[in-house]
Amino acid sequence: MNAPTEGQLALATQLADGGRRDCGAIAYVDARAYTSAERHAAEQARIFSRVPLVIAPSALLPENSMAVPHDGFGKPLLITRDKQGAAHVFLNVCRHRGTRLVEGCYAVKSPRLVCPYHAWSYALDGRLVGLPRADTFPGLDKTEHGLKRLPTHEAGGLIWFAFDESAKFAEAETLARDFEAFDLAGQHLFRRRSHDVRANWKLVMDAFLEGYHIQRLHAGTIAPFFKDGISTADSIGPHQRSAVGREAALAALSSSDWATLRSAITYTYQMFPGAVLVVSPDYINLMVLMPQAPDRVLVEDFMLIPAAPATEKALAHWEKSWDLLDGGVFAAEDFRACELGQQGLASGAIERLTLGTLELGIRQFHDAVEARLRATQEP
Repeated sequence: MNAPTEGQLALATQLADGGRRDCGAIAYVDARAYTSAERHAAEQARIFSRVPLVIAPSALLPENSMAVPHDGFGKPLLITRDKQGAAHVFLNVCRHRGTRLVEGCYAVKSPRLVCPYHAWSYALDGRLVGLPRADTFPGLDKTEHGLKRLPTHEAGGLIWFAFDESAKFAEAETLARDFEAFDLAGQHLFRRRSHDVRANWKLVMDAFLEGYHIQRLHAGTIAPFFKDGISTADSIGPHQRSAVGREAALAALSSSDWATLRSAITYTYQMFPGAVLVVSPDYINLMVLMPQAPDRVLVEDFMLIPAAPATEKALAHWEKSWDLLDGGVFAAEDFRACELGQQGLASGAIERLTLGTLELGIRQFHDAVEARLRATQEP
C-alpha cells in the first residue's frame, strides 16, 4: 500500500479528535443558482468550457489500443489509449467529411479506428494512417488531418481533459498524490452506469459536501456505518477533501498505520467543477457530473475494486455492494432527494437555501463557482 499524504493524515488526526470543520455562522445560497437558465448558460460558457474536467477513471481503458465514445459533455468525444499506453481525448469526428467515427458508448479494442462512411483510418494516437484511393487526394498531407485532440492529462488514476487549449493541469497532479495512496490507478472497473437526474448539477455536488444528511436520508442503508458528526474537511485549490469516521472502527482513528486508518475512514474528494470520488475502505466510486440543462444532469458512476472477481462468491459480494450504493444510496436516496429539491426550488417557495455549520462545504463550493464566473466574465 502506498504512503498517505500529509493532508490525508491531518484529516485522520482531526477525526480522532472528534471531527472538525471550521465553525461559522449560518450561510445561505440563492435559490436562483439552481433554477436560472441564464446562470446555467454562464456556467457552461465560463466554467465547463474552460476548466479541466474529469472524464473517466484510468481503469475505463485498462489495455493499450482501446477507445471509448463519450457524449456527456455536449460534443462527440472519444477517449483512447494508444499502443504506447498514453491517454487522449479527441473529438469523435472524421477529418474527411465530419462523420462520427465511433458509435455507441462501449469500449472497443483495435489498433485502428475506421470511419464507417469512407473508411479513413486513424491510429489510437489520432494520426491519420490510411485512406482508400489516396491518389484521388493529390497533395493531401496526412499529418494535417489527424483527429482533433483536446488537452488531456492522466494522473493518479484519473483522465482529465479540457475544451480550452490554454487549460493547465497542475491541480490534477496535486490531487494525484492523494490518489496514489489509494492505488487508484491500479483498480479494476467493476461496473459503470449513467443516471439521468432531473436536478441542477450543483444540487448533486451539494449532497457530497456535507455529512448532515447521512443519519437522516440514509437511515435505512449506510447510516449505521457512520458516527453522526464525526467528519472533517479541507481544500486543495477549488477542490474539497473530506473524511468521515466509520462507526465500527472509531478506535482505529488514532492509529498511525495507513492500512488501519483506511479501514476506519471514508474519504471523499469533490473535484471542481463536477466530479466526486468516494473512497470507501474496500472499493471506490467515481461520479462524473455532466450538466444538460438548469434542471437536468447526467451522472456517470464508476465502481472500482482492487482486482477482478476471481470466484462466484467474490462476484456476488461486489454485486451486492454495487446494488447498495449505485441503485440504493445514490439513485434511490441522494439523486431522488436532489430531484425533490429541484421541484421545490422551481416552485419559488424559498428565495435562498439555509446552511448550518455542518454544511459550510456547500457555501465554499458555491463561492468557487461564483469566483470562476466573475473571473471569466466577458468585458
